[in-house]
Amino acid sequence: MFKKILVPIDPAEPAFANPAVEKAVRFAKDYGAKIHLVAVCPEVQTFVASQLPEGFQDREFTETRNNLDAIAAKLELAGEMIDSQVRVGSVYHEVLEEAESSGCDLILMTSHKPGLSTYFIGSNAAHIVRHAPCSVMVLRGPDG
Repeated sequence: MFKKILVPIDPAEPAFANPAVEKAVRFAKDYGAKIHLVAVCPEVQTFVASQLPEGFQDREFTETRNNLDAIAAKLELAGEMIDSQVRVGSVYHEVLEEAESSGCDLILMTSHKPGLSTYFIGSNAAHIVRHAPCSVMVLRGPDG
């Protein structure tokens, strides 16, 4: 089956990824797959960053790292079966880069119910599905 599963976690709403995390844990237990969590902090442009409190981006990165560590600690898996990474940039680009650089053979993610804007500009999930270097499984999130 799958050997390494990438699970993207949205730093703004980490609980939204619970269905994907739960499915990844089942795959890990049933097939011995490793889980790789990734969260992407948005890159703040220089002008915007100058308007934010000093150290804002560093605090956001640290808080995201702590949230990923807390998620990983709650999983009933041995430490060597799970790792995580925090990246900065655009979500779909960074998720795709992480999948390739970490050698994942499945991206397992939760997606929101499509809204009107999604039909015009697309969603992160749609971009990831179209351009992924591996298989992708998208689960419908709790919102529908």
